[in-house]
Amino acid sequence: MTDPSTSSTVPRLAVLGAGVMGETVLAGALASGWRPADVVATVRRAERGDELAARHGVATTRDNVEAVRGAGVVVVAVKPKDVAALLDEVSGAVGAGTVVVSVVVGLPTSFYEERLPAGTAVVRVMPNTPSVVGAGVSAVSRGSAADDADVALVERLLAATGLVVRVAEKDQDAVGALSGSGPAYVFYVIDALAEAGVLLGLTRATALELATATVHGAATMLRETGEHPAIARERVSSPGGTTVAALRRLDAGGVRAAFLDALEAARDRSVELAAALAGPPAPPGATGDEARASGDEARGTDR
Repeated sequence: MTDPSTSSTVPRLAVLGAGVMGETVLAGALASGWRPADVVATVRRAERGDELAARHGVATTRDNVEAVRGAGVVVVAVKPKDVAALLDEVSGAVGAGTVVVSVVVGLPTSFYEERLPAGTAVVRVMPNTPSVVGAGVSAVSRGSAADDADVALVERLLAATGLVVRVAEKDQDAVGALSGSGPAYVFYVIDALAEAGVLLGLTRATALELATATVHGAATMLRETGEHPAIARERVSSPGGTTVAALRRLDAGGVRAAFLDALEAARDRSVELAAALAGPPAPPGATGDEARASGDEARGTDR
C-alpha cells in the first residue's frame, strides 16, 4: 500500500451509501487530495446519483459490487441493519490490500472481519454531524489486520472533516456517547439558553444568536487556550456575583448528574444495538441468501 504521508498518490475510493455521512466523507476526501475521477459512490435512486455527480463530479452507481471492484478504500456508510447483507454482497469483490472503513454506529471491526476475506484491514470510525461543515470529530480504531499505514490513510481521508483522534476500539461506545451524540446535547443546551433569553424579554432571534455565539466562543476559548473548563468557569464566577447565583441553581437542579446519566444511557444503548445486530458469521461457501437468513435468525427477525 502507498503510504499517504509520503506520497500524493491515493487509492481509488468507493463510498457505499451516499447519505449525509457518506457524502461528508466523500467531500472530505476530495478536499484532502482525492480526484473526482478516483471516487465512486453508490446510491439507491438515480436522482441522488445525478445530484452527487453535479455537486462533486464523481461517478455514481447502484451496483455495490461494481463500485468495490478495484477500490483501494471502501467506506461503508449504510444503515446498521443493512451492513450484513451489504458485506455478503461485496465480499468477493474486495481485493487484497483494500482498506474497509466503517462509519456505521455500533458495529465492531470483528463484525466486518468475519464477513470479508481473511486479512482485510478494517478501520472503524465514529464521526459526528458537524463533520458536514468541517468542524466535526472522528474517532478512529483499527481492526486486527489494520496497520499504521492503514490508519494514517483513513486519517488523511477524514482530515478535512475536522478533528481526527485515535482510540482503542473498546472505547468507541464511550466516544459515541460523548462526541457522536454530543452535538445533540449542545443543540439542546443552546435551545434552552435561547428559551431562557426569551423568558427574560429578548426576541427569539436575538436570544438564539446570543446563545449560539456564546457556546461557540466558549468552546473556541477552551480549544485555543488549553485551559481546564473548571478554571475557565472560575474566572467568570465573581464571588457573590450573578454567574455564581446561576451556577448554584444548575447544581441544585442536578444538571451535571443528568449529563453523566445521559452519556451512560447513550453508551448502554450503543452496546444493546450492536448486540442486536450482530449475528453469527456466514458459513463457509454460503450464498448471500443463506448468509442473510443466518443473521436474521440470530436477530429473531422474520423476513
